[in-house]
Amino acid sequence: MASPEIETLTQALSRLPGLGPRSARRAVLHLLKKRETALDPLLAALTAVSQRLATCGTCGNVDTSDPCAICADPRRDTRQLCVVEEVADLWALERSRLFPGRFHVLGGKLSALDGVRPEDLAIDSLISRVAAGGIDEVVLAMNATLEGQTTAHYIAERLESRPVRLTQLAHGLPVGGELDYLDEGTLAQALRARRPVA
Repeated sequence: MASPEIETLTQALSRLPGLGPRSARRAVLHLLKKRETALDPLLAALTAVSQRLATCGTCGNVDTSDPCAICADPRRDTRQLCVVEEVADLWALERSRLFPGRFHVLGGKLSALDGVRPEDLAIDSLISRVAAGGIDEVVLAMNATLEGQTTAHYIAERLESRPVRLTQLAHGLPVGGELDYLDEGTLAQALRARRPVA
C-alpha cells in the first residue's frame, strides 16, 4: 500500500480529464521513479503557474499575466474578434496559428437544462467591446452543438444593430464535436470557410 501522501496525489491526478485511477497510478509511479527529471520539474512548473495564474480582464483567457499574451501582442489584428465558449477552444484555435485577431471567451454556453443564462456568460462584456468600436468582424466560433448554436444565435441577435460583419465557422465541423478535440487541419478548413451569419 502507498503512503497517504502518495495516495492523495494519485486521487488528485485521477480527477483530471482523461485520467482514471489506473492511469493516475501509472503517472504517479513514473513521477516517483523519475523524481529529478519528472517530479521536481512538474512541481516547479505547477508552483510557478499557481503563483502567477491570472484571468485576462480583456478577453477571459487564462495566462500568467493580465492582459494575456494574445491581448498584449501588438501584431494581432485588433479589427477581428473571435468569440469562443471556453479557454480550451481559444487554445485549440491558437494552435492552428491561422486566426490573426483577438479573442473573447464567454465562459460557457447557454443551456436551459443546466440553468446557464446570458447573464452567466461574458456576453455583456463582448457587446461592450464591440460597442467601443474598432472591430470590423466578429467570428462566432461556437461548438457545433445545440447549445453552441443557440449561443451563437443569441449573440448574433444582440450584435444585429452594430456595424460589424458577423461570421461563423463553417459547418464542416462534426455535429456534436468540440473544438478542443479537433485536429489543426479541420480547424484550419473551418476558419478559412467561415461565412456571414444569416
